[in-house]
Amino acid sequence: MRFLVVVLALLMVSCGTVGQGGSPSPSDNPMHFDVTATEKDHAVSMHVGQKLEVVLHGGGQLNYEQVTSSNTSILEPTVNPAATAVRGVTLAAFRARAPGEARVTAVGAPVCPSGQACPMFAVLYTLAVTVTP
Repeated sequence: MRFLVVVLALLMVSCGTVGQGGSPSPSDNPMHFDVTATEKDHAVSMHVGQKLEVVLHGGGQLNYEQVTSSNTSILEPTVNPAATAVRGVTLAAFRARAPGEARVTAVGAPVCPSGQACPMFAVLYTLAVTVTP
């Protein structure tokens, strides 16, 4: 029950507020992301101009590489100035440039100690991104 109360409180706080005045837009802050996706997410929606952060946890067993957008005219890769990931975590950042659909993909491979046998497999991560005006 306590968990439910905490989740509801977080949802109410995360809905945001409407303010007046000259405060900067969240998109002006390079450290702010409007949408965050992890390896557990497979679809997200966002608006043109918003920023997407992809955070892939390999847990020390898997290393994700080649995080790419299928359509860079809709979802453009961007530099994350705060991209300091702990070992086993891969970070990628994108900005929504135009309405449409794009896919973010990444390939995960096992982390193997040097000189030891290593399993031969790859994991494909796919995130469907819908960008609206």
